Amino acid sequence: MMVQPDLVGGTRLPKHDLRIECYGTVDELNSYLGLVRDQAISKDSKTALLKIQEQLFIIGALLATDPEKLKDDSKRKRLGIPFLKGESITFLEAQIDAMNATLPALTHFILPGGHQTVSFCHIARCICRRAERNVSKLNVEQPTQPELLIYLNRLSDFLFVLARKLSNELEAEELKWIPNKTT
Repeated sequence: MMVQPDLVGGTRLPKHDLRIECYGTVDELNSYLGLVRDQAISKDSKTALLKIQEQLFIIGALLATDPEKLKDDSKRKRLGIPFLKGESITFLEAQIDAMNATLPALTHFILPGGHQTVSFCHIARCICRRAERNVSKLNVEQPTQPELLIYLNRLSDFLFVLARKLSNELEAEELKWIPNKTT
């Protein structure tokens, strides 16, 4: 017998449903951000990551809710599910700009690694990209709030820049990828 999870609102879906995959991947991302936040990083980075984790809970809740329940504002509010606000995207963009202003210009692709904390951040970025691809696919079948895709896209950029910032703060070498011309 296959266990079928309930969405918020009572709809049952098979475990392999794309919607389940979407909010499961967002949960995985949120867990990895907790791991990054638990590292020896600046208080500002920890504060930003906590704010992002809270936004990911909103995204997860939206994805875990029967889309029919989200169409009716009174039902959505009764369920306690907020929409993602545009300010959350603006926050990410401001964070990206502030971090980039302190970093050397990017002249090459960067190989992930150099320090365990930086590697955790790159793994989170990859999970974020997977979440974005999944939500994009879901959006074709069942339209989602447009801000979800924008937020996930900007978040992966944030995580890349954060990895660079952490490399700088931790004095870890950023390994540039320079293609071997003999291959």
